Amino acid sequence: MTISVVILAAGEGKRMRSRLPKVLHDIGGQPLLAHAIATARQLSDARIHVVYGHGGDQVIARLNGLLPPDTARWVKQEQQHGTGHAVAQALPGIDESSTVLVLYGDAPLISAETLRRLVAASADGALALMTVELDNPAGYGRIVRDKAHAVTRIVEEKDANDSQRAIREINTGFLAVRAGQLRQWVERLDNSNAQREFYLTDVIAMAVRDGVTIRTVSPASPFEVLGVNDKAQLALLERYYQKMRAEDLLKNGVTLRDPARFDLRGELTHGTDVTIDVNVIIEGTARLGSRVTIGPNVLLINVEIGDDVEILANCVIEDAVIGAGCRIGPFARVRPQTRLADNVHVGNFVEIKKSTVAAGSKINHLSYIGDSTVGARVNIGAGTITCNYDGANKYETIIGDDVFVGSDSQLVAPVRIGDGATIGAGSTITRDAPAGELTLSRAPQQTHPGWKKPVKKRRVEE
Repeated sequence: MTISVVILAAGEGKRMRSRLPKVLHDIGGQPLLAHAIATARQLSDARIHVVYGHGGDQVIARLNGLLPPDTARWVKQEQQHGTGHAVAQALPGIDESSTVLVLYGDAPLISAETLRRLVAASADGALALMTVELDNPAGYGRIVRDKAHAVTRIVEEKDANDSQRAIREINTGFLAVRAGQLRQWVERLDNSNAQREFYLTDVIAMAVRDGVTIRTVSPASPFEVLGVNDKAQLALLERYYQKMRAEDLLKNGVTLRDPARFDLRGELTHGTDVTIDVNVIIEGTARLGSRVTIGPNVLLINVEIGDDVEILANCVIEDAVIGAGCRIGPFARVRPQTRLADNVHVGNFVEIKKSTVAAGSKINHLSYIGDSTVGARVNIGAGTITCNYDGANKYETIIGDDVFVGSDSQLVAPVRIGDGATIGAGSTITRDAPAGELTLSRAPQQTHPGWKKPVKKRRVEE
């Protein structure tokens, strides 16, 4: 059976109070619409039709790469006249025998398993409708059933009477039905309602009149079908999404010191005995080895971290590879294109950018290392910086194995420090330093006997 997934993503989202199209607001570091597309792609034999409208250029620019051109297409809804009108824009590109599955670009948490159950319920020509009971159903269309508990129609809240508003079972908008049937009903829709829109929900009453079986399916959690209409709802779904991600990690053996204070905004793979403290944020793709410990208030973006690594509090590591046994922080920043080999120590208030550091080296305090190649077993003293930028171009610093760089030194690139060299504290090195030798640059130390400290003059009282 071929499934044609129609994702409705054309709405403006005025209540978001943002210039950004609603479906481009993020949940877990990805746009709302990206979540819906990713779930749709988990369904076998599915073709995806995304109906877009408001902010269309932005939407396509951000998400076009997620749609395989051989199994997906963008469908433009020039003017937004309701959900029925939106589905009508997609139907001309859908085969009559296909099962149409309607999703929403602002409902990011629907699961593939729930959608499979919905599609299965549409077998034998039935219309499958996803419903859920809410304690507070305000704002949603109500499911109206007859005395035999069969669905007869859906009433939108603005068109409902008092008894209908008391119904707690609501329409989620998700449905599955044969394309040929849906086409006939959509062509008969009218907009004689309070909103003057073409409601997709009106096809339910048409299906009942045509003798079509209506089957209902409910999600595992109401959060699966909740949509985002304002920033409060966005925040609510973000927290639920993070709760689910945290629970998955806990089930897989990760220790989270406080699951409520952890955000995963990407994908995380990990080994055993990983411990993550509070207020850690992980973005992009992260791979953690075994026995990794991450301290509080750490930001990791696109990182690969080896076994037995300790990252102390308040560190930022981005687009970097960290070898086994490293110790980083606290308050360290490891910037893109940095590779640390095994057992490297990077201490407090150290920044490393676009550099490789070989095994066993230490950069422990208040230093900047940029555009550099650092050898093995190097010790770089506090306050050392590589001066890699002349205001127009960047140059490389090469430090050999077993080098000792004294505190408060400046290495002015391009420069090479030979194996086993020692750089005296307080030096400014502008030329290559030979291997195995002490190199320093200092002004002669002077003492001035009898020198007196300045004394602040007293103010004369008037």
